[in-house]
Amino acid sequence: MAKIKIVTDSACDLPPELADAHDIAIVPLSIRFGAQEYTDRVELSPTKFWELCRTEKELPETAAPSPGAFQMVFDAAKADGYDGVVCITLSAALSGTYQSAKAAADTMDGFVTVVDSKAVTMAQGLIALAAADEAKAGADAATIAGHAVASIPRTHVMGVLDTLEHLVKGGRVGGAKGMIGSLLSIKPILELRDGVVEEESRQRTRSRAIKYLADKVKQDAPFTRVAIAHGDADDVDQLLAQLSDVDLGTDLIICDLGPVVGTHGGPGIIGLCYQTVAN
Repeated sequence: MAKIKIVTDSACDLPPELADAHDIAIVPLSIRFGAQEYTDRVELSPTKFWELCRTEKELPETAAPSPGAFQMVFDAAKADGYDGVVCITLSAALSGTYQSAKAAADTMDGFVTVVDSKAVTMAQGLIALAAADEAKAGADAATIAGHAVASIPRTHVMGVLDTLEHLVKGGRVGGAKGMIGSLLSIKPILELRDGVVEEESRQRTRSRAIKYLADKVKQDAPFTRVAIAHGDADDVDQLLAQLSDVDLGTDLIICDLGPVVGTHGGPGIIGLCYQTVAN
């Protein structure tokens, strides 16, 4: 049996207790508010981040981890006797994190395999959890990485935003640019397609947007994993109520959406992340 360490980055929004229980190491990104820089989830909790979002005049910015930050985690895994590392990063189309992980991996003589999840928030986290389950069962790195890549097309994230302000100013809006002119009259539904944020639909009210999100997801059941990640959203219970009659086929994970995605999504964002059953 192989002993493989699973590594990911803090854009995954995995709750620390869940990551610890699955032996997943998380490399943090950095968040900047003006001249003040914080290490995600180390110096800046999601709660503190959303407080700053509501009080600071400047929008926050994110920065990818350095190759050295990944190198430290990879070296620690080798020192702890692991046979290899599978590192699952957020979408390379959204961040330089994948490139940093690859740069560090390239110095490790094949010890590290890096996978671009083409996802973010708990969609990325769900891929990491599945990889951790395989690692616990003794699978080798090639098998784990191969299954992670194969799961990408059936791993989804859809989100309801209160505003596109953060997304537009952060330059992550992708195909949703056409929505800017009608920001005041819509509540956007966005989804990640091939690692890029795209417009899925436009809804007139927040409650309609949440119902639409639930209805769309219901069509994809059954699931292997489902998670809701939200950023200071006081109406997340509405989504839970909409899903109460659905047999998810798995335990629902509910967690805080952190600074990496929150920087671009803004307060009130709700993300529904899920993996469908393989055909």
